[in-house]
Amino acid sequence: MEYFVQQLVNGLTLGSIYGMIAIGYTMVYGIIGMINFAHGDIFMLGGFAALIVFLVLTSFFAGLPIVVMLVLMMVAAMLVASLWNWTIERVAYRPLRGSFRLAPLITAIGMSIALSNFIQVTQGPRNKPIPPMVSTVYDVFGISVSLKQILIIVITAVLLSTFWYIVHRTPLGRAQRATEQDRKMAALLGIDVDRTISVTFIMGAALAAVAGTMYLMYYGVVSFNDGFVPGVKAFTAAVLGGIGSLPGAVLGGLLIGLIESLWSAYFSIDYKDVATFSILAIVLIFKPSGILGRPEVEKV
Repeated sequence: MEYFVQQLVNGLTLGSIYGMIAIGYTMVYGIIGMINFAHGDIFMLGGFAALIVFLVLTSFFAGLPIVVMLVLMMVAAMLVASLWNWTIERVAYRPLRGSFRLAPLITAIGMSIALSNFIQVTQGPRNKPIPPMVSTVYDVFGISVSLKQILIIVITAVLLSTFWYIVHRTPLGRAQRATEQDRKMAALLGIDVDRTISVTFIMGAALAAVAGTMYLMYYGVVSFNDGFVPGVKAFTAAVLGGIGSLPGAVLGGLLIGLIESLWSAYFSIDYKDVATFSILAIVLIFKPSGILGRPEVEKV
């Protein structure tokens, strides 16, 4: 039982990271109906931004408290990732918004490849490790729970609550929901649709950057190709939970993390991805809109 609970804690930690990335996918899809395949690379970019800030701070301010260092890393990562995602939306996605449906998809894949290769050229192809930032481990009834696991789970819960409040209780959230339902009607009612979409991309990038910082803190290493696999897993989580639903994105991320952790613990680790996508297929067969998703209504 202790081993099982230990794997649950590990799965919740990994799933929290997937959930934070998945929120960005589901927000962009909910607003403009496209999948931003560069979002996984924005997550990776956030990790590199946090790494650079960490190296600068440890070089010039060696005695800085870990809490302050983490906050500065997250803020810097959020700013850099948000600026990049805003630029991508303005340059690559907005001009194609009225084009045929495959054009934004192809552009998103192109931006993903371009961003990954840009980081490879500027930062090098090798893994970039950092020393352990948070090494405190608590023994709770025979279960090892590290402080960094607690931080990741708590930060995910706080950010989900914050973004849920923004979407459902603020003027920006009302503008986002109106744009999601009907962009033309929202524009006629005085909503700046372009600004709303840009802010949505910025919000998604900020969450991905926090996830990138948590990933760096948890694993202690980041690489230029780290955006692909977590990005695909997070997209899978968004679809599994019901793309377009913020709680569904986090729920899907937690389920993906738990499936991976439990499968790796009790079965061959080589087949953990097979198990994840098999369960996704089974869920979508019986519930095509995802666990918390709503069936799409065709407007005629």
